[in-house]
Amino acid sequence: MGKVFAAVSKFTNKYPGTIAWRLKRHSAVIEDHLNPGEELLYAFCGQHNAKPSEFFETCVVAITSERLLIAQKRVLFGYYLTSITPDLYNDLEVVSNLIWGTVVIDTVKETVYISNLPKRALREIETEVTSYMMEAKKKIKGSL
Repeated sequence: MGKVFAAVSKFTNKYPGTIAWRLKRHSAVIEDHLNPGEELLYAFCGQHNAKPSEFFETCVVAITSERLLIAQKRVLFGYYLTSITPDLYNDLEVVSNLIWGTVVIDTVKETVYISNLPKRALREIETEVTSYMMEAKKKIKGSL
């Protein structure tokens, strides 16, 4: 069992209302794309879409020491991987609905929606993502 899957399992055990499946396969995509020396800081799972009524776009999101990765292993063949580096990150929005919530990550090039997250997990996810990105942006500004 990989460290990404272990972190996602910890998240799903802590927040059992998470709607996600095939987590081992999604986690393996992230494991394959970690750079040498890159370490995992936090991981969670959800649906990679803007519509809370759709449950078929499960993904794993990982915060590493270098970037934020979003991975989806396709059912038959191939996968999708999105990498968001701190210099492309703009801001994060949290939308809390009746049962689940959505995290909206705005970047220079696109807007990423991670939906069907348990309401109790939203605060933790927001804290982890924004605190990492703020620290990483400070390092970037300091090196210029």
